[in-house]
Amino acid sequence: QVQLVESGGGAVHTGGSLRLSCTASGRAFTTYTMAWFRQTPGKQRVCVAALNWSRGETYYDDSVKGRFTISGDVAKNTLWLQMSSLKPEDTANYYCAADENTAYINLDFLEYDYWGQGTQLTVSS
Repeated sequence: QVQLVESGGGAVHTGGSLRLSCTASGRAFTTYTMAWFRQTPGKQRVCVAALNWSRGETYYDDSVKGRFTISGDVAKNTLWLQMSSLKPEDTANYYCAADENTAYINLDFLEYDYWGQGTQLTVSS
């Protein structure tokens, strides 16, 4: 099992940058497919970025390509989401998630096994 704790959310203006962190405890997070999802009220969680360590693959939703970067520090068991050129439509609650399936990157939030508590990002114009 793994426990996930996000941090780094906050309020920024359009065009700003922010980095979210997800610290994992328990099993090494490199044994999972790790992802960042975001959710707005009344909507389902959407995968914005994912990292499959075993296959060396990353995924980015089209809405964040070129602006967000997912990465991790193996020694610190920490996953990051570097976000730049932020837009008001990026406003959401962001969640870190781990999927025991490492054969491919799942985009369906229902397939993920472990979740953090979420951290709020608000981007104002």
